[in-house]
Amino acid sequence: MHPNDPKLRSFIAVDPSSDFPIQNLPYGVFFTPEQPDLRVGVAIGDFVLDLAVLEAAGLLRIDGAANVFAKPSLNAFMALGPKVWTKTRARISELLRHDNPELRDNADLCKRALVPQNFADMHMPIAVQGFTDFYSSKEHATNVGIMFRGKDNALMPNWLSIPIGYNGRASTVVVSGTPIRRPRGQLKPPTADAPTFGPCKRLDFELEMGVVIGQASAMGEMLTEQQAEKMIFGFTLLNDWSARDIQAWEYVPLGPFQAKAFGTSISPWIVTREALEPFRVKGPVQNPAPLPYLQQKGAQNYDVQLAVDLKTETMKEAAGICRTNFKYMYWSSVQQLVHHASSGCAMNVGDLLGSGTISGPEKTQRGSMLELSWGGTEPLDLGNGVQRSFLEDGDSLTMRGWCQGDGYRIGFGEVEGTILPSV
Repeated sequence: MHPNDPKLRSFIAVDPSSDFPIQNLPYGVFFTPEQPDLRVGVAIGDFVLDLAVLEAAGLLRIDGAANVFAKPSLNAFMALGPKVWTKTRARISELLRHDNPELRDNADLCKRALVPQNFADMHMPIAVQGFTDFYSSKEHATNVGIMFRGKDNALMPNWLSIPIGYNGRASTVVVSGTPIRRPRGQLKPPTADAPTFGPCKRLDFELEMGVVIGQASAMGEMLTEQQAEKMIFGFTLLNDWSARDIQAWEYVPLGPFQAKAFGTSISPWIVTREALEPFRVKGPVQNPAPLPYLQQKGAQNYDVQLAVDLKTETMKEAAGICRTNFKYMYWSSVQQLVHHASSGCAMNVGDLLGSGTISGPEKTQRGSMLELSWGGTEPLDLGNGVQRSFLEDGDSLTMRGWCQGDGYRIGFGEVEGTILPSV
């Protein structure tokens, strides 16, 4: 049976509402207090399956490499290429099936290889080589454009022709649960005569998907749609924190800099491109048609439901503030990658591409505080008299994502970050 078959069952009990059924098997890197060495695992139900243990036991053999899972990142495994990814996922699925006794009936190995998730400390899943953030939601770009330029000039002239992006900082990409300190920078309100230096006052989140590049491309070469697709190892939730007031002063003429360099959070699990295959959908009609090198023959968007919750220090329960879908993106991840390499830019194993803020057509589908509060003019009501225009110290923001299948879901876990005061 194919690893994506909805009829597959694991010998490990998995609730239908779990993010991690046997059809998913996302990769992550973890350690435990008893075994502090970082190693690679996959999520299955409420457990992490330790792939390093299976490899050492001889149940998981990887072509072209040894001890590839006893590593502090997925980079070495990703570098082995799509054929190895497919074969490995199929073998892990086989070992976890309810009717396969290899692992199921080996009590000692099960005890060593199956780690309860609440005992596992999750680490960065990849060693990020480069980080590029895009601006590919038409709804988001239009909302921001209306706020700053008016309806008649909402989209810049190039936006419908080219996936807009900028090179960010790989050094401050962190795993879910890492606190984010309020950034400092130059601030110049419209009414001020000169800038000052101090803590950001308009701190924001950006709901995104991260694209993990698992294969390199050579400097000077272009990519086809098919080549770019095969280079994508998988997807992760991504929050590209944003200091809107710092950005407003610094972005002319070269774009975002310090306003986006202080922190980017990703979820600890990478859902493989293969696991998302049943959830491919066509993206929005692109008009005008892109230039030939950007045109797509396949459906390259994904039906991923996304939700954002916000919890302040005074709230007992988080409030839902956004519910949208990855399928709305105007420029697909494949188009972003094709364009990134089109100048001759070399791509590396472990590169991370941010989709850009994901917004939908409805007000509740806006993927940033900037849009949800319409630049601070329409504060969000979180209940019990609590309002927010932008994020305050002590606020905790959590993003979740999942694809809903027939009786199962392919989930991404969550990415959470809590705001610490500036120093």
